[in-house]
Amino acid sequence: MMEGKYKAYSEYHDSDIEWLGGLPSHWELKRLKYLGNAIIGLTYSPDDIVEKEEGVLVLRSSNVQNKRLAFQDNVYVSKEIPMKLKTQVGDILICSRNGSRALIGKNAMIDESSRGMSFGAFMTIFRSPYNQYLSKIFNSTLFEYQSGTFLTSTVNQLTTGNLNSFEIPFPSEREREQIANFLDYETAKIDTLIEKQRQLIKLLKEKRQAVISHAVTKGLNADAPMHDSGVEWLGEVPEHWTSCSLRRYADFVDGDRGSEYPNEKDFKNDGILFLSSKNIVEGTLDLEEVKYISNEKYDALNRGKAINGDLIVKVRGSAGRIGELAKFSVSEHGHNTAFINAQMMIIRTTDGLLPDYLRFVSYSIYWTEQLLVGAYGTAQQQLSNEVFSNLCIVVPPVNEQSLIIDSLNQDVSKFNNLIKKAELAINLINERRTALISAAVTGKIDVRDWKKPGDIV
Repeated sequence: MMEGKYKAYSEYHDSDIEWLGGLPSHWELKRLKYLGNAIIGLTYSPDDIVEKEEGVLVLRSSNVQNKRLAFQDNVYVSKEIPMKLKTQVGDILICSRNGSRALIGKNAMIDESSRGMSFGAFMTIFRSPYNQYLSKIFNSTLFEYQSGTFLTSTVNQLTTGNLNSFEIPFPSEREREQIANFLDYETAKIDTLIEKQRQLIKLLKEKRQAVISHAVTKGLNADAPMHDSGVEWLGEVPEHWTSCSLRRYADFVDGDRGSEYPNEKDFKNDGILFLSSKNIVEGTLDLEEVKYISNEKYDALNRGKAINGDLIVKVRGSAGRIGELAKFSVSEHGHNTAFINAQMMIIRTTDGLLPDYLRFVSYSIYWTEQLLVGAYGTAQQQLSNEVFSNLCIVVPPVNEQSLIIDSLNQDVSKFNNLIKKAELAINLINERRTALISAAVTGKIDVRDWKKPGDIV
């Protein structure tokens, strides 16, 4: 594909690296340690965390999203920070340690708006005068491959030693500048396409939430008699529905936090599911990366044991992610029970409220707005049993709940399919982006004669 649109160099030499192949004959290979400095981030304790106005923002993995810096999930600290641990324009911020292997190596470039911040101990800054070019390398398959060679079943981090040993194709200064300009222009067009798909996904999710919100507050019958709910932001609801607090129809179960609470040495390859907040993804239980505890350890625990139909909810975590809820189903997940970790809680519905109905309520605007008011904490927000028990809900008769569940299952499925198509499009466009970058920085295409068109279309 690349060869058809762009020409190759006239002469290549063997790089002596099997996975890299040939390089343009006049290019060199250099290790990163000769091109800049890899700097590990700041170590801090929970006692150092303060409010925004009182400290310095510490960039973490969650601040790197889609190859850019994001500031929706921030931590601020008050402590002495060495100058070398303060960000400079042009620094490349890299996630070097993470519980998820897929996130290791993700990176973003520091610009003027993020100058003077710090970065956490699980992050690394690469500081170099060549970063305008190296930032392209860091978003290529070349970087992904070399990062992957250092990740094993026991090692889940990218050390400064690893990073310094990376081998980088290094053309002349003029050629590096030309490649960077070419890629800036071409990836800007690609990024515009990606952003359009992201906006489409955002609109689809908003529409999906609006449809759910209407169904669980107004019902399916447009001609049903309505009455004032007595709640200003909820407005009118069907007059035969019950307005009440969630505690009327649900019990709340925390996990056992006593001396028997599982730690790393208790985790097994099979046994009883040990669920953490990362296992709730988009309102469903994702067991792809799940831990297990033995039956003996499970029997020693008192609370926090899920049964069929229980709703598992995140009660501690990053802003905007708490309150997310998923249903535990024996038939779907193949386990009779599970134990929840300290960041979660069980909501067990009682007669009169179907768990699948409450699951849809949790996607609604009126649920999320109440949780935003009830959440507390700075770096890690929290929700208490009291917050959930006081949540205002409107509950139709059980037979009507079933009809709403069936209707929403169909509607949500349509939205989800459209969202998946948009996500697939983003993946394909991103693959094209990475392939183009990789071809340019490894010399598979020759862009020395490329000229920027007059206008970006």
